[in-house]
Amino acid sequence: MTDAWKPAQYERFRDERAQPFRDLAALVEPRPGMRIFDLGCGTGELTAELHQSLKARKTVGIDSSAAMLARVPQVPGLRFEQQDINSFAPEEKADLIFSNAALHWVPDHGPLFARLTTALAPGGQLAVQMPMTDDHLTHRTASELARSPMFRRLLGGYQGRPPLPEPERYASWLHRLGHARQHVRVVVYTHLLGSREEVLEWVRGAMLTDYQKRLPPQDWTRFLERYRQLLIPQLDDERPYFYTYPRIHIWGALPAGGSSTAPSHG
Repeated sequence: MTDAWKPAQYERFRDERAQPFRDLAALVEPRPGMRIFDLGCGTGELTAELHQSLKARKTVGIDSSAAMLARVPQVPGLRFEQQDINSFAPEEKADLIFSNAALHWVPDHGPLFARLTTALAPGGQLAVQMPMTDDHLTHRTASELARSPMFRRLLGGYQGRPPLPEPERYASWLHRLGHARQHVRVVVYTHLLGSREEVLEWVRGAMLTDYQKRLPPQDWTRFLERYRQLLIPQLDDERPYFYTYPRIHIWGALPAGGSSTAPSHG
């Protein structure tokens, strides 16, 4: 599979994508000399902002896309690594594991949150933000197209990532993992886009990359054009276009004693 992430495409809506990051960062409790890992750091611009605002001793940004990491800033105490989140296993315990709009690409969130919690130092914090858009017309249309005879074979039967669990499930996991305090909320972000056509540009920068990386260029062009034909007529033809985008914010903190437990199944 190819690296389908395009920094310029993703950052067409830079301000809109930055606000959830900053709202998540606002949940973090600053501590002196923090060791931070940012999972799914993208171009690193917001990672640098987090590093500097928290006056961290050390921050490591991790992303699987070489294209995104090609633009990372140079800041003292901040470094970046190309790595899949599935293989994240830090050599030292973290004071904060932060992930903005990335963990929804990773399956099996119960074991994932358990693994991330074990990587935290006593009193460590976990802060995660993910889009909750599985029921969005944009996502349903892509999945339906992937199941069509035209593309099912080309995609090897892939239809889209698994849907996220309900917010209550995340709260339960945090509790069972020993997080002494937690905050789980869903925020509906609203955006005024220039037209309904810009909705396509939005998802081209994120969700659609999951299909693009699985298709040869000529088949991806066909997929995108057919997707456009299916999606746009279903959207209200209004200017500006009122676009709603729900996101889940998850924050948990271990006790200073550092006790944590594995979640039970179910």
